[in-house]
Amino acid sequence: MNTPLTFIDLSVAIDPTDWEPIPVRRTVLDHQKGADLLGKSLVIYHSSGPWSKLWLRLKSLFKPNITHRDFPDKMGLSLMTYQLTTHTGTHVDAPYHYGWREGTRSLPPTIDEIPLSWYYGDGVLLDFSDQLHDCAPITQLEVEQKLNTIGYQLQPADIVLIATGADKHLGTQRYFTQYRAVSREAVNWLLDQGIQVIGVDAFSFDPPFMKMLLHYQNTGDKESLWPAHFLGRDRPYLQIERLTNLQGLTKPFGFKISCFPIKLKGADAAWSRVVAIFPPEE
Repeated sequence: MNTPLTFIDLSVAIDPTDWEPIPVRRTVLDHQKGADLLGKSLVIYHSSGPWSKLWLRLKSLFKPNITHRDFPDKMGLSLMTYQLTTHTGTHVDAPYHYGWREGTRSLPPTIDEIPLSWYYGDGVLLDFSDQLHDCAPITQLEVEQKLNTIGYQLQPADIVLIATGADKHLGTQRYFTQYRAVSREAVNWLLDQGIQVIGVDAFSFDPPFMKMLLHYQNTGDKESLWPAHFLGRDRPYLQIERLTNLQGLTKPFGFKISCFPIKLKGADAAWSRVVAIFPPEE
């Protein structure tokens, strides 16, 4: 008997009750109203012009529309509408999100233009969650030291996951204001190793927005604004933001990561159900 693969969900749920800078809005069409909507399909899908639609509506006066009362158990199909940004929940940022340099002739790729091979690869966990209260961004030296500690040498196209412990505040305002960022230097070094995809369990790779903006107001230093993101203008790479459950990974490497995003045409980012896949134990 073959031992099955182990799947570990690393994605957060999109929950309209969670605190968000731009709130998630959900509209629910229940099964009864869904049945009424389905009953109107004759008009919706078979109307090729205003006259045919008028004819169908007149016809309905003599032959009533199908309603929920005609459906088994008086229920049709539910329908939910979500209103949210491409950066809500666990998502993958495409290079287009970071912007580009003046005079650039071609725009950076959007999420649907990235090769699918980028979204699946060997996973490596760098766990700094025991330093949650450290306010300084994670440095290149810390990344190198962590790799030495776990005894792993990065390979090109590895998918690197950085645990900061920030997901402990998920669903609250603190999630967006109290977390440890990843420094531009650390990201740059990872790119030097051939890494194309980097993930983090925090709201962003860069420091909390207010911290960056106040620093800029006080110093006038433009380099302090979204440094890890803007690095992508010169060295395109993918960020996975808002991961969770990285502490659920049973070892720091020896597993696969799947982070295929929803195919949103021309989008700067897209939601992803990120999953770690462990092989059967020998």
